[in-house]
Amino acid sequence: MLKTFGLFAITALAEIVGCYLPYLWLRQGKSAWLLVPAAASLVLFAWLLSLHPTAAGRVYAAYGGVYIGAAIVWLWIVDGIRPTGWDLLGSALALLGMAIIMFAPRGA
Repeated sequence: MLKTFGLFAITALAEIVGCYLPYLWLRQGKSAWLLVPAAASLVLFAWLLSLHPTAAGRVYAAYGGVYIGAAIVWLWIVDGIRPTGWDLLGSALALLGMAIIMFAPRGA
């Protein structure tokens, strides 16, 4: 379970970085060279999603919950905006949904 969550967390970081760097270029006038590591980060993101040993649709659905939590952490650490109680509650619910999707008992 910890391995799955850790892989999801690294995957979320790769996706957020891959999207944040173009944001810096488009919205804050930073160098277009940021698109190079952004593209590499998004390739890493796609590869990491492929490492999960379950059906792709299940992985994508569950990953969304971890992404929400990672985005709220990013909001706090990178953007410098403290999450509200509602942000934290929403993240907790999304992570609960991820856990249900990934770790529910399944028939053969």
